[in-house]
Parts: sequence; C-alpha cells; structure tokens
Amino acid sequence: MPQPPTATPGFSTLAIHAGAAPDPSTGARVTPIYQTTSYVFNDVDHAASLFGLEAFGNIYTRIGGPTQAVLEQRIAALEGGTAALAVASGHAAQAIVFHTLLEPGDEFVAGRQLYGGSVNQFNHSFKKFDWHVRWADATDPESVSKAMTPKTRALFCESIANPGGVVVNLPAIAAIAKRAGVPLIVDNTLATPYLCRPKEHGADIVVHSLTKFMGGHGNSIAGAIVDCGTYDWLGAKHRYKTLVDPNPSYNGMRLAETFGNFAFAIACRVMGLRDLGPAISPFNAFLILTGVETLPLRMAKHCENALAVARHLEKHKKVAWVNYAGLAKNKSHRLMQTICPKGAGSVFTFGLKGGYEAGVKLVSSVKLFSHLANIGDVRSLIIHPASTTHRQLTDEQRVAAGAGPDVVRLSIGLEDAPDIIADLDQGLAAR
Repeated sequence: MPQPPTATPGFSTLAIHAGAAPDPSTGARVTPIYQTTSYVFNDVDHAASLFGLEAFGNIYTRIGGPTQAVLEQRIAALEGGTAALAVASGHAAQAIVFHTLLEPGDEFVAGRQLYGGSVNQFNHSFKKFDWHVRWADATDPESVSKAMTPKTRALFCESIANPGGVVVNLPAIAAIAKRAGVPLIVDNTLATPYLCRPKEHGADIVVHSLTKFMGGHGNSIAGAIVDCGTYDWLGAKHRYKTLVDPNPSYNGMRLAETFGNFAFAIACRVMGLRDLGPAISPFNAFLILTGVETLPLRMAKHCENALAVARHLEKHKKVAWVNYAGLAKNKSHRLMQTICPKGAGSVFTFGLKGGYEAGVKLVSSVKLFSHLANIGDVRSLIIHPASTTHRQLTDEQRVAAGAGPDVVRLSIGLEDAPDIIADLDQGLAAR
C-alpha cells in the first residue's frame, strides 16, 4: 500500500517537485517553456487588479511568467525562504537587491573574499548610483565589525568564497548585522542550498548565480534573489524607503505592510525588475529548472571528486599549497563541518611553486579541463585568476581576494576522479 508523503519533503523531493504540477491545459508533466512576451487579461477588472498588486498573475515576461514562477518557487523552497525572484544573471540579482535597499549616499560592507566580478561591480559600477562599499575580511568578524558605520545599510558575503574556497562564519557575521540593525545578504552560489542554507545561519537575503551549480551544465545564464522572510522592515533601525514609504507607483501602497514576510521579494520584482529590466528568459528558466532536478546528486559527486583531487595535489612536488576546506588540515575545516556538513564544494585554489608563469603554463597544457571563466559545470574547469577574472584588480586587491599570481582555481566536474588527476599531472609535468 503506498505510503503518504512526509509532512516536510526531503531536499531531493523538493529539487524535483517544488513549484511544479502537470500543465493544466495539456497535461505536460515537465514544466513547459511559455515562450511569449505577454498574457491576455480576463477583463478590465482583472487587468486592473494585476497592475494594482491586488492579485497575482501574469502580465508581461519582463516581470515574470509561468516557467519563471516554478523556478522561483523551487529555489525558495530549497533555501527555506518565503519567496524568490529569478533574473537574468547573478550580477543582476546583486544590482536589484542593492537597488531595493539603498539610497544615494548609503554604504554597505562586503567581505573582500569575493568573486572578482562582484569586486568590480561594487567598486566601480555601484558608484554611479552613489552607493559605496566598505571592505572587510570576511574570515575575521572583528574586521567586519570595524567596517560598519552609521551609513551602513547592508552586509554582504559569500557562504563559500570564490575563488579561494574559504568557508565564512555566517553566524558570527549575522550577529554583527543584527547588532547594526541591517540585513545580511549571502551569496550562496558555490555552496548551493544542498551544502548550506544561509537562512539557518542568520541570513536575511540570499542571492545566486544560477548559471553555476544550480543549473550545472554551463548552458544558461541566470540569477536569483531569495527573501528569507526574517527581516523586520517596519521595525528596522534604519528606514528602507522602497519597503516602508508610500509607493507612488501603486497608489501609496506600503509594500512592507501589504506583503509582510515576503515584501522584499515583491519589491525586487515590482520596482527593480520592472524598471531596470534584467529579465530571465523562459527558455533559460526551463534549463535551470532541469538542472536543479539533479542538484543533490551532482553536488555529492562534485564534493567527492574535489576532495580526491585536493588530496592528490597536496602531495604534488610542484604545488606549494592547497586551499580546500574539505582537507582535514585546512584552517576552515572545522567551520566547514558546521556550515557545510555535506562537503566543501567543488571549487578550490592551489598555489604553484613557479608562480605566475607556472599558472599560465598549466592552464595552457591541460586537455580534459576546460580553460574558461565559469564554475559549477559538469565538466572540470580551470582558470588562472590573476591573468583573467581578477586581472582588472590591483596586485594588492588580487592577493586580498585570494587570487595572487601563483593561484590556480579549479572547478572539479563529474568525470572519473583518476582521469581528472591524470590530466592535472600531465599538465604540471609540461615544460
């Protein structure tokens, strides 16, 4: 006799089923690609209720659609959030989050152990909005605390830092954010909710580049914002105008009053996405959805392979050091067992004794690895950050970000571990 489903579905069940149901008009079991720009209203009253945020539904694909809605519900379920918003890229997710939170002249604090593109976005592009970043060492809570000022309106870090693979002490960072009365934003791209759910460690907002492990196949660009539903916008120490002020776009509606614990996700959609326009296409949403279905299987294998490769490189005569939190001797290992108990992920860095030139030589000599600027693929990927992703930074910034001249970053894929190791060995042996 079939057993009834559990009250709280497991992670793998959510990865396959959350947000989805057979298509009501065709019976299609897989969520269809609704490849349309806009949707027909039932009547004038129906249209008015949608535009006035009095009812939820489909208006225009820039704002959302049925394919995107399933993806959003699935990501929210996996992260334990109240709602999510899918957008065109991880960078778009960050831009919309800060557009929703900040006013001209505001500041935010960010851990400097950060993806090079985010460093560039925060240092340069955000200045055009008169938003200003203050940098701190995400591995040192005291450094983060000292970076906070009366103008600070948010705290930002990665759960597992890219490219260094450093596991961040999220509860300690969350405590600082709470004392300052500001939301904690966590980029969970490298860990994914399979390895870490930032909400459980004090995060208020989670962002993703879905391009990476969530999609997992290197075939589509996408991002996501997850509202954890934990921040009290109405009772906040600081005034977040987009959330609490009367909104002239919606007849004076106060979004935080109307939508409660998912108001931030609504604000990101109806203000940021509506007006800035970085919409995810239905086709890319479909591809990411397909990838998410196998997320737990892939992440387990990614971690297994990465640990085997890291252990091998740790003993290699041409390798000066390996920074992978899954290694017992790594300084982040104990913290990893608390924050990411299922594994340290797929991405890590190591240093070559030959420095910059040795790094360039290695990425030019491997054959199974693909030399490209991405992570989170089923294929093993390699890059020398100092000459590519972090090239726009100063030498000091590169070292601070964990991308010094000797550093090589690996994103270990799902091939057989002995084949991955053999390719690195022949690449290291090349002269």
